[in-house]
Amino acid sequence: MGILIKPIITEKMTAAGEKSGQYGFIVDRGANKIQIKAAVEQMYNVTVASVNTMNYHGKRKQRYSKSGLLRGRANHFKKAYVTLAGEDKIDFYANI
Repeated sequence: MGILIKPIITEKMTAAGEKSGQYGFIVDRGANKIQIKAAVEQMYNVTVASVNTMNYHGKRKQRYSKSGLLRGRANHFKKAYVTLAGEDKIDFYANI
């Protein structure tokens, strides 16, 4: 599996991409900023100016069912915000 798992396509990230050239990705939890930068540059043919990363702890979840209380948690994940240099843009909808 690659370093980039999936792009974050939300209203907030779309606005950030149009305004300041910043795009969000869910990335491999073991990847560092240098690896993320190289993966984005290779996949989208753009120049990356900076990479900011955040580790998220999975939330605890519980629900009631016929068999009683079921407990668990959502997966941990790592998020990366990538800022592009110059007038570069990424079009996530071009490959559809």
